[in-house]
Amino acid sequence: MIQSYDLYLPTHLIFGKGRVKELGRLIKGYGSKVLLTYGGGSVKRIGLYDTVREILHQEGCTVFELSGIAPNPKIESVREGVRIVKENAIDFIVAIGGGSVLDCSKAIACGAGYDGDPWDLVIHRDRIGKKLPVFDVMTMSATGSEYDGGGVITNEETKEKLSVGGCYPVASILDPEYTFTVPANQTAAGISDILSHTFEQYFVSEGSMLSDGFCESMLRTVMKYAPVAIKDPTNFEARGEVLAASSFGCCGLLGLGRTPSPWPCHGIEHEVSAWYDITHGVGLAIITPHWMQWCLDTDPALVAPKFAQYGVNVFGLNPADGVDVNAAKAIEKTAEFFRSIGITQTLSDFGIDDSHFEAMAEHVTTAWVGDYKYAFVPMDKEAVLAVLRASL
Repeated sequence: MIQSYDLYLPTHLIFGKGRVKELGRLIKGYGSKVLLTYGGGSVKRIGLYDTVREILHQEGCTVFELSGIAPNPKIESVREGVRIVKENAIDFIVAIGGGSVLDCSKAIACGAGYDGDPWDLVIHRDRIGKKLPVFDVMTMSATGSEYDGGGVITNEETKEKLSVGGCYPVASILDPEYTFTVPANQTAAGISDILSHTFEQYFVSEGSMLSDGFCESMLRTVMKYAPVAIKDPTNFEARGEVLAASSFGCCGLLGLGRTPSPWPCHGIEHEVSAWYDITHGVGLAIITPHWMQWCLDTDPALVAPKFAQYGVNVFGLNPADGVDVNAAKAIEKTAEFFRSIGITQTLSDFGIDDSHFEAMAEHVTTAWVGDYKYAFVPMDKEAVLAVLRASL
């Protein structure tokens, strides 16, 4: 039965070839001092950096920069960004790059109006007040940060990877051509992230026919076009379909009318990448099939019908084979898909062992933003440990 819901999406999404030229129009009225944020050299190699700088110059902006924002963005980058913002009375932020750059920029935007350490805002969301406006031009299909209010930040000192919330971009520009040069391994990791966002909201105790359809369409679309985008990276159709899909992963649409999910696989993966700095999407691709299998083994009567539905509607399995057979096949098909796009299915391939599993399981079940008691199959510390061990 469909549940009560609230859906608020204030971000202006602008999708299509060449639409970065509209950035000048979008920023009018927001001030003249801008912080331009980006990661490594890829935005310069594809010409996006020069394009955006020229647009900002034409609009009479004074540009300050924060570069070197890493995947799994670190709190140190946030602190540096906040320092620049406060010392130069920045009016707004323009983020160019992938989701990590945008997540970091959102945290900076929140920290701009706070007198203490920006990490406080990750731990205590209620302290977030006035935020700087954020605009972005995306170069990767993955996090969906361009259409949601959250951002994930890592604190290496405390071994925590948690989210800061409530900062929706004013406008997000998505041109599939800017994703053409993303390497195959990063494309695969981004695809895994999109799929995981969908799984986290699809596999819940109570759904609705409407949002089941949203989720299943997302999964079919990404699984169809992912291999094409990896094999032929300049295929506009494939890159475009995946980029468009990525925006809807975390905006609330997929969870419309559904039981809220604590996003168990994301919580577990955040623990792994906080300790080991493994690529987020890769960690999710490894953990997710093992979580699915744990769910099926723990409560088959509850979860088998949903996994079977997924197998039939996404992979085209034959309903005549029965619920139990199709539930098991759906899990194997999921692992098979991740392998097909080049992602290993073991954490040990990345030098990860069980040394810190106890600390990870303890932390995620006490500090994660969602309560694991309300997962598709309720989880405790021992359950998290079982999934982690199965993923080695």
